[in-house]
Amino acid sequence: MTDYRKMWSDLGMDLEKHDLLTSALPLVYEEVYLQQKDRPQAMEYFDLVVAEIHSLRIAELVEHRRRGGKVCGAFCVFVPVEIVRAAGAIAVGLCGGSQFWIPDGEKVLPRNLCPLIKASLGARLSGTCPYFQSCDLLIGETTCDGKKKAWEVLGEFAPVYVMDLPQMKRPQDLAAWRKEIELFLAMMEELTGCRVTPERLAEEIRLQNRLRRALERLYRARKADPVPVSGKDVLLVTQVSFYDDPSRFIEKTEAVAAEAEERIASGRGVFPSGAPRILVTGTPMAIPNWKLHHIIETAGAVVICEETCTGTRFFEHQVDESGQTLEEQLQALAERYLKINCSCFTPNPGRIDDILRLVEEYRADGVIYYNLQFCHGYAIEYYAVEKALKARGIPVMKVETDYSEEDAGQLRTRVEAFLEMLR
Repeated sequence: MTDYRKMWSDLGMDLEKHDLLTSALPLVYEEVYLQQKDRPQAMEYFDLVVAEIHSLRIAELVEHRRRGGKVCGAFCVFVPVEIVRAAGAIAVGLCGGSQFWIPDGEKVLPRNLCPLIKASLGARLSGTCPYFQSCDLLIGETTCDGKKKAWEVLGEFAPVYVMDLPQMKRPQDLAAWRKEIELFLAMMEELTGCRVTPERLAEEIRLQNRLRRALERLYRARKADPVPVSGKDVLLVTQVSFYDDPSRFIEKTEAVAAEAEERIASGRGVFPSGAPRILVTGTPMAIPNWKLHHIIETAGAVVICEETCTGTRFFEHQVDESGQTLEEQLQALAERYLKINCSCFTPNPGRIDDILRLVEEYRADGVIYYNLQFCHGYAIEYYAVEKALKARGIPVMKVETDYSEEDAGQLRTRVEAFLEMLR
């Protein structure tokens, strides 16, 4: 087994603290994932990714930088990774999903702030996340007030670039977002010293569309009954998509999807036919945040879809590939990314339409609205979502939590009561 400690040390990491972080992950992963019965064999690749999450991919990033390349970390699905890669850089996702990083985040941020933001900054400040340590630039965005101010703090510790996302979806907002993407392209060219050509950008647009289609194919398999793959496994696949090499990820995800399709043809599922089908909607779930899915699926139900940024919001809608010039391609990127229905937008009827559509497409028996504590946008938007679901007679339950396990017992009791009502 390769010893990566020198690589981590060269990245400026706190090795002693990093050992504490990584010592707990195998036990959690064993309980949440490896104890599942009859998992698709193709999930073995994603098990390897988690087992070596701070090793194999980091070595690739280090080698890329050694050859003069740049690595950029993004915190949001609104960052057009096609442009990052077209400029010759590698894009990786950086959202923190671990309770381990919260105390370090709270050294510079208030306690009554979203755990995702606190964990993200804590990961950088603690020197225990090699993805942060490998980045030449961190790319933030203005999707909430907490993030806007957090980027100012983070900028004291690492180079940060912030994309200004409009808060409405009028024609003038699309025009402003198109200009913002143009500025982002110019910044990436300056960072990497590489010119983004229409040919290179077209190649990356096609690649990212293929990645989206691979995830869409896997999600489509979850419409079957019995379900051929657990919600936990699909969540893991989606989480890995933010880190992995895109071409390799597409190949491995299509392998899982193909195996799932074979199971559907033979009537084989990982849950009994007729198990309660749950759609999860709300805030994103970054690695290793698997708490809610684990509670739901060990209570006898199955998560069949996620209307989240680590779900359908990430892969729905393709970028138009017909553009021949940079101007046409940037317009296509602006139009696609502005279709994402984040709660930062006002008004935001598109998200309600998405939830109602997905409930019907995936034949969900109920909806669990997942909200990270102090995420005000999604917390407030629950009012409209609940109203729309109840008007259709669709059962819904709101869950507000953080990354800790302190409320796991209480959550399990509430989830079990919700499932009993569905039955």
